[in-house]
Amino acid sequence: MHKIVVSVTNDLSTDQRVHKICTALSEEGFEILVIGRKLKSSTPLHRNYQTRRMQLLFNNGFLFYAEYSIRLFFLLLFVKKDILLANDLDTLLPNFLISKFTKKKLVYDSHELFTEVPELIHRPLVQKIWLFIEKSIFQKLKNVYTVNAIIAEIYQKKYKVSVKVIRNIAPKLKVSESGKAFVKKTKNGRKMLILQGAGINIDRGGEEAVEMMQYLPNFILYIIGSGDVFPVLKKKVAELKLEKRVFLLGRKPYEELMRYTKIADLGLSLDKNTNLNYEYSLPNKIFDYIQAETPMLVSNRQIIADLVQKNNIGLVSLSHDPKTLANTVLEIFSNQKQYDTWCVNIKKAANIYNWENEQKHLKEIYRNLL
Repeated sequence: MHKIVVSVTNDLSTDQRVHKICTALSEEGFEILVIGRKLKSSTPLHRNYQTRRMQLLFNNGFLFYAEYSIRLFFLLLFVKKDILLANDLDTLLPNFLISKFTKKKLVYDSHELFTEVPELIHRPLVQKIWLFIEKSIFQKLKNVYTVNAIIAEIYQKKYKVSVKVIRNIAPKLKVSESGKAFVKKTKNGRKMLILQGAGINIDRGGEEAVEMMQYLPNFILYIIGSGDVFPVLKKKVAELKLEKRVFLLGRKPYEELMRYTKIADLGLSLDKNTNLNYEYSLPNKIFDYIQAETPMLVSNRQIIADLVQKNNIGLVSLSHDPKTLANTVLEIFSNQKQYDTWCVNIKKAANIYNWENEQKHLKEIYRNLL
């Protein structure tokens, strides 16, 4: 049995892309070991493959990446492996070095345009360092895939390397039906909006989503996930006295998260075009909304807007102004015929955009490595 060693910098708890890929490859007959890190907030893992979480002294900044990379290098050096799978640029360097030393095959999964994230574009020196690492390694890679066709095209043009696409598509929804008591307790007869994601960070519309609730007295908003703007959102909810209508739940296990998504009336995705990474993103939540059959209101980001309009499963907003967003929400629910059409179309989309279909392409990539 061939063994794939997978590297990530998160704690594995909510990384649905990595979990889906590892489960699919395990079903394909590969032995899987996933290496991440342990945080104070980390919850126990119950997976059908091996996991290992390193407890580090540092949790952010240069010292974190230095410690993580050194420890990962030595761990990878001595662990049994046939294939190395590096997730994102922050795991690539130690994996690349080990692949050269041990002559093992390396696969690179780029979840985003890493060097274009907001955390880097406002720190040009740090961005240059990551760009240097990327440029030094990427053009030497032979097995690369990413989350959508536009990002794949950007990398192919930049580094003259073939890049395949494995989208972040959600599996067919298998969560149990939400009971009447859960629906009543959660919604209490009101229309429910939801914004979810493991990366609700700056410029992803969280602040505007909260602010628009001032103008939607008969609606509630659930924000579920994590990110660097959560402290800002908590403060804003308190300042606007929205505690009874805006609920910040933090990270939830996937099945529990999808219970909320399933009963929501509208899913939100409000990324801004402040960087290329957001402009060309196609986040997990879009496919979660599809599987939950929840129509959506999205900002005019290229790939997301195209998918929503192509399948007629929601509305694209050209504005991030909170009052304009609120008026858009009111217009959506005043047009029941349009909303019903979205509901019919999103059921059809759920049969097309699901992990069961997407994983076939993934398995083919790894079969060709043997």
